[in-house]
Amino acid sequence: MLEFEKKFFLPYQRRWISDTSRLKIIEKSRQIGISLASAYRLVREHSYEGCRYDAWISSRDEIQAKLFLDDCKKFSQILHVAAQDLGKEVIAYDKKSGSASLLFRNNRTLYSLSSNPDAQAGKRGTRVLDEFALHPNPRLLYAIAYPGITWGGQLEIISTHRGSDNFFYNLIKDITENGNPKQFSHHKVTLQDALEQGFLRKLKAKVSKNDPIIEMDETDYFDYIRRSCPDRETFLQEYMCEPYDSQSIFLPTNLVEDAEMGYDPRKITAESDLFLGIDVGRTNDLTVFWLLASVGEVLMTKDVIVLKDRPFSEQEVEFYKLLTLPMLRRACIDQTGIGRQFAERAMERFGKYKVEGITFTNSVKEQLAYLLRATFEDRAIGIPDDKHIRADLRAIKKESTFAGNLRFAAEHTGNGHGDRFWALALAIHAAQSAQSRKKVHLEPILHNWRVEKLLCRNTIYH
Repeated sequence: MLEFEKKFFLPYQRRWISDTSRLKIIEKSRQIGISLASAYRLVREHSYEGCRYDAWISSRDEIQAKLFLDDCKKFSQILHVAAQDLGKEVIAYDKKSGSASLLFRNNRTLYSLSSNPDAQAGKRGTRVLDEFALHPNPRLLYAIAYPGITWGGQLEIISTHRGSDNFFYNLIKDITENGNPKQFSHHKVTLQDALEQGFLRKLKAKVSKNDPIIEMDETDYFDYIRRSCPDRETFLQEYMCEPYDSQSIFLPTNLVEDAEMGYDPRKITAESDLFLGIDVGRTNDLTVFWLLASVGEVLMTKDVIVLKDRPFSEQEVEFYKLLTLPMLRRACIDQTGIGRQFAERAMERFGKYKVEGITFTNSVKEQLAYLLRATFEDRAIGIPDDKHIRADLRAIKKESTFAGNLRFAAEHTGNGHGDRFWALALAIHAAQSAQSRKKVHLEPILHNWRVEKLLCRNTIYH
């Protein structure tokens, strides 16, 4: 069977498979086959006579759990391991727990668990925590899973990074900077590492002959993936094992993910009040129209329109289409610089109540940013799951000036400069200021803003 492993798996996969350490962890690039290697190892180790342990796999969601067990089933067939049917299928689903199981002839079982950490409690045997950093509470998951190997078995942690404030990053930092107190066996595989060890060859064997990567070499493919990412920061984290600095990110990732989970445009009706935010750009920056609909206490995204390198006349046509929507109550537009003419012409045509021009001073941007974050913290916003939106919301970083003031900045990328963030902030402000909607109380938000500015000043002088 060693010959099969050499033929089927790449060197970094074989190292992971052959590692028998009690605790092992891998920080990895996306989609390079580490979970597949773990599935193979589980089948190989738990299907032989004399194996003493079951294994428990925790994936980030139910779909991933099924895919992992499907891989295990395929390897059981390849290895000629006879799996016993549970019910009608080799893989049976427990309707109560939502878990899946694969039972071998030796009565050892592979179980797939939900992402709920409590599902780990009271179970003995090997643990595989797949996409660990993406679990809702990685710290609690680890705390409950670890005692399960007290009487034997392995604990495997597999993940791509999810920011520097994640428990997965803390585990890696302990290993690389603090002497590895937990004694993990540490693996790390970037996209570059995988390419150097034959990944592209394996990938080409799987894709269609018409796929553009067929004609690429390793350098071309690396550049292709890098260009496909919404920004440099995303590429470094998702493919090069370099977590982004969560401390400087103004809007935490978990709040963005919650807003994506809460997105349900089906709740928007023809009677829903609409609110519009516009951030105007021309060459280097985008023009973004963000349209929100009021659904009870939640602002649901109805549309996000992005224009790039479009003449102002075309942008104005798009703007007026939105302003004539019957249920549009208020629109707020950044009138700083090139947006001033847009704002003035719209106010003349539609009235100063319906259209509000806002000049972006540092103070105004702070208030808009904190109102946006408060709306996310209250789980009162729904946004689409879109990589460009996510990148823009995450791009805004809070910086302190020498004088102790706060400044909100974003790196220029090929697809925006935080433009979607400010369009959304203006749309939320439009909803907050419109009399047709119960107003958000701004004073607590401004209090937090003032406290943060004070802390910022203290940091500067100490």
